Amino acid sequence: MDRRDFLKTLMVLPFTLKALNLRESSGYIEPKIASNWTKVSEDKVQCLNCPHQCVLREGERGRCRVRENRGGKLYTLAYGNPCAVHLDPIEKKPLYHFLPGTVAFSIATAGCNLHCKYCQNYTISQAKPEDTRNYKLPPEDLIKNLLYYRNKHNIQSIAYTYTEPTIFIEYMIDAAQLAHKNGIKNVYHSNGYIQKKPLSELIPYLDGANVDLKFFRDKSYSEISGGKLQPVLQTLKDLKEGGTHLEITYLIVPSINDERKEIKEMVRWVLDNLGPDVPIHFSRFFPTYKLENLPRTPLKTAEDARVLAKEMGVHYSYVGNVPIGHPGSNTYCPGCGKLLIKRRGFSIVENKMENNRCPTCGMKIAGVWE
Repeated sequence: MDRRDFLKTLMVLPFTLKALNLRESSGYIEPKIASNWTKVSEDKVQCLNCPHQCVLREGERGRCRVRENRGGKLYTLAYGNPCAVHLDPIEKKPLYHFLPGTVAFSIATAGCNLHCKYCQNYTISQAKPEDTRNYKLPPEDLIKNLLYYRNKHNIQSIAYTYTEPTIFIEYMIDAAQLAHKNGIKNVYHSNGYIQKKPLSELIPYLDGANVDLKFFRDKSYSEISGGKLQPVLQTLKDLKEGGTHLEITYLIVPSINDERKEIKEMVRWVLDNLGPDVPIHFSRFFPTYKLENLPRTPLKTAEDARVLAKEMGVHYSYVGNVPIGHPGSNTYCPGCGKLLIKRRGFSIVENKMENNRCPTCGMKIAGVWE
């Protein structure tokens, strides 16, 4: 099965943007004063949003492509103008322990603060806002659209996803606050590359998160993604301590982060710092963008990583980017081993849990279930 055939097997919602009646405005940008920055000199500012901490002269943008020095002030060009708006199963984020079977109203803007050579969404993550087809969707309109379609599609959350939500944090926080006021939860899929202060401002409104722990080596982070490992580890700890439901994705890339020793060290860190109840998704790599020369990840490699994590004490380990119906996509009770949630692609086939517990042994299963 090649990558194209594999993607055809994934079960997604047959939903088009036209149904939302959004106003498309190519290159739509409405600059807004950014948060978390400081003035360095008369014509220089420093962004304090992510670990890059870019120092910018007049007219310069940060590495994320969306934060710019204009007149000695830092502006965000990614507020209220998403380039991607979709309805997704929450399992696609992937979040397997967060309101299974529900739908997430998913949004993203152009830009990202990392530059991963294998990014599947590089056409928007490595673009400027003026270079993408955007939708005029300020927080108030986002919530109106969501509420209008909520019951029809069982929408229970907003997912800030596809690119890196950190770069549009002002938009995310304003939308997340309105979402909570209307009984909607907020989740994000992030690379974890954010400073402690902005993350602390976001956490009160963030109900769930899946963070890509891309590698467990600084060298790989630097060479493949243009970042560092330690800030991501700190984000994981801060999210856990802040009470956000947390899951981790580890994309296994052949010859880069697929050694058993590195995977074992990563799992040990998770157990020691986050505990056994944080689910880990071992996802398979498929050649794309600047790493088309690498082979796809063998299925057995992902399966072995899942088994290793389980043997080391992780309660919930999964495999991703695998054929539909793979047992490694199901949730099992860590107490008695019984099947609790059976998945087929991104769909829930069977959910046997009762009151958030295993019906066989009564063990409480970690997650957000209602």
